[in-house]
Amino acid sequence: MSRSSLFDHRRAGLLLHPTSLPGSYNSGVLGLEAYRFLDFMAACGFTVWQTLPLGPTQEDLSPYSAQSVHAGNPRLISLEQLIDIGLLKKDNGPRTDEDGWNYQKRRLVEAHRSFRESGMSRVEYDEFLHHNQYWLEDYVLFQAIRTAQGYSSWVEWPRALRDRHPQEIAEVFQNSKDNIEQCRFEQFLFYQQWAAIKRYANENGILIFGDIPLFVGHDSADVWAQRHCFLLDEEGNPHVVAGVPPDYFSSTGQLWGNPHYDWESLRGDGFQWWKDRIRTQLNQFDLLRIDHFRGLESYWEIPANAQTAVIGKWRQAPGDELFRALRTEFGHLPLVAEDLGIITPAVEALRDDHGLPGMKVLHFAFGGERDNAYLPHNHVQNSVVYTGTHDNNTTLGWLEEINFETRTHISDYLGGNFDSTALIRTAFASVANLAVIPMQDILALGGEHRMNQPGVATGNWRWRFRWEQVSQGTTAWYRHLLELYGRI
Repeated sequence: MSRSSLFDHRRAGLLLHPTSLPGSYNSGVLGLEAYRFLDFMAACGFTVWQTLPLGPTQEDLSPYSAQSVHAGNPRLISLEQLIDIGLLKKDNGPRTDEDGWNYQKRRLVEAHRSFRESGMSRVEYDEFLHHNQYWLEDYVLFQAIRTAQGYSSWVEWPRALRDRHPQEIAEVFQNSKDNIEQCRFEQFLFYQQWAAIKRYANENGILIFGDIPLFVGHDSADVWAQRHCFLLDEEGNPHVVAGVPPDYFSSTGQLWGNPHYDWESLRGDGFQWWKDRIRTQLNQFDLLRIDHFRGLESYWEIPANAQTAVIGKWRQAPGDELFRALRTEFGHLPLVAEDLGIITPAVEALRDDHGLPGMKVLHFAFGGERDNAYLPHNHVQNSVVYTGTHDNNTTLGWLEEINFETRTHISDYLGGNFDSTALIRTAFASVANLAVIPMQDILALGGEHRMNQPGVATGNWRWRFRWEQVSQGTTAWYRHLLELYGRI
């Protein structure tokens, strides 16, 4: 399928991060449950699986502040798949003193040892190293030093390592060979397993929809290895940081803390950093959402020492230049603009000039004026409609907490209907060519099952579903709805 045809007809999809898949470890993995989920999607008639970013996370598990924009999260590697191909033998699971992730790490070391000693062909492995050299070597070096430095931020490393002095870097490669090779191997496993899942999805008519956070985590291989791309001082600390002013989600705005880009530096080599980033993502996904798209037209710049995002200023970004450079490099780009929040005519013009679908979220539609862009009668075909996103409450939880005015508006607008199924039907009925429903809403789950609560530092990104939550008749019901609304 050509990239330009992805939005040529009506589709429906599910939003579920792979970490939310069922399973026996702390996190969902790229194993049998992922294939079972794809089978469930196909039986229902859904043809798009939307995920969150897949990069290696920090301790808070947020996929939006990963340690690399290229690497995959090793927590997602399926040990069962490694048993199936003979790299591991079955065992009894974690020791009593061992949590799930430490168990996975130990088993991945065993798998690497088995790979080295087994005499298995290295052709695919060597090809992976060759094709991904443009990001992989910086990433494995970053991880080796980070481990040796007790997982501290790279700005706290000894100056020679922080500033990548050649002699000290060469010594790391020499002294940390085992850790570096282990990290390379884990990335190879992740990419193999993800490629197999994407291939299976595509063979069953399902597209994989990825997510690109606009900004990059400061404590990441990308910022450490390419400091010239970011606004940092001589010690690597940001002058200013990213976020958004007060909005629907927070009265004090959102202070993300990511460093801002040095756009003049990025212009200097034709946005090569962005080209490399998009190249990696286009290999992993069929289409991509650009999170915080408005930051490519202008971005909210907050002093690095600020306690909230209230004080800041808007700065212009060269989004039009960037998209022109990317189109020259890749041709048609299968991108969706996350155009939520404070959207100006200039942001809309950037989106529309490049033909990018925007987002329509039904949780934002009700309780206001008739010209609200999220109300279904104002939707356009070239858009993606959601009941809610990973940052919203579940639809059931949202319906339980909204005020009387909004309840009345919903009931009146939907002809007396007031439940999560009515909102899902409304999304399917929209003229938007793609409708995406969070898995929590398919299962009619309450607010305790939400994925993320912006502005709350702990407890996010851990939600997982269970197959027993899928009631009998679900597949037939959703297949009926998708046929009814022309999305199959």
